[in-house]
Amino acid sequence: MLRPVNPLAHPLPGCVCFPMKTSSLTILLSVLALCAQAELSLNVPVVEVKPKPEDEETQVVFKFRNKGDKAVKILGLESACSCLSAELDKAEYKPGEEGSGTAVFKVASFSGRHEKHITVNTDDPKQSAWQVNFVLNIASVIEVKPKTLEWFIGDEAKSKSCLIEFTGEEPMKIIKIDSTRETVTFEWKELEEGRKYLVTATPKNTQEVTLGALKIETSSSIPKFRHALAFFSISRKPDVKVTKSE
Repeated sequence: MLRPVNPLAHPLPGCVCFPMKTSSLTILLSVLALCAQAELSLNVPVVEVKPKPEDEETQVVFKFRNKGDKAVKILGLESACSCLSAELDKAEYKPGEEGSGTAVFKVASFSGRHEKHITVNTDDPKQSAWQVNFVLNIASVIEVKPKTLEWFIGDEAKSKSCLIEFTGEEPMKIIKIDSTRETVTFEWKELEEGRKYLVTATPKNTQEVTLGALKIETSSSIPKFRHALAFFSISRKPDVKVTKSE
């Protein structure tokens, strides 16, 4: 009858081996397995994306590296927003290997600064969910200063104005303005053709709390900039606490 050969008990010629109990070997292998880990990491702290104002969709390629000493397998990708989809160039990355991904953003209705992220699911228990962060900065071609015209209850019902500036490459005009409240009237005049307008709002009185907006329609060829808003409010004065000095 043939018996199993224990390689530790019967070393190859020229080899020097030391006896090791099975339990000790198991512990050593477990420790080595725990020490070995993958570590997917971006080459930058956050991926910056700068779409043009007229873009409806934009994409960006981002680079990363497996900085660990163990290969990592990609199990799937999840997006935190329906406006964002992404894919990676491979399904597995060896230690030290660089990879790349492509993220596609639907930005037709976006302007200003937005933070988005995707989650990469991996087979590494210490990094099972790796998050890739993006910051989108989408230049607006319309600026309203100030954004909100404010009065307090009991104030004099005097007129207040905001400046509308068209800062894009394309000059624009205000076509019309509508107020969401009949108690606040308005007028506007052009300060610089196609670039600057002064919009003035006047409440009929300041006796009631009122919140509303001026809906501004423009001649922009970019759909998301054909409409803008300037807000107005009549609110109660905040309580002022007087602290008596000792």
